[in-house]
Amino acid sequence: MRVKAHLVLPREILEEVDKITGKRKRSFFIEEATREKLEKERFLKTLEETKGAWSDQSHPDLKTGKDMERYVREKRQSYRKRLKRTVHE
Repeated sequence: MRVKAHLVLPREILEEVDKITGKRKRSFFIEEATREKLEKERFLKTLEETKGAWSDQSHPDLKTGKDMERYVREKRQSYRKRLKRTVHE
């Protein structure tokens, strides 16, 4: 459901938005920009809330960059194998 809202923006921001989108698509542009910002803020909040959940002590096998590369490579291979089984069944 769409709701009208009165927003106050600096003139230079609105002018730049209008240059990119035109006045007829201003709301859509601002909606999309707001969605992106909200997604980023939710992600940052999640990072903050889970800070410290992963430690070298709890995952000694993933201390180095090479360890992480190996882990990701193994995961990707297992996903590919599972996908092949699923497709061929």
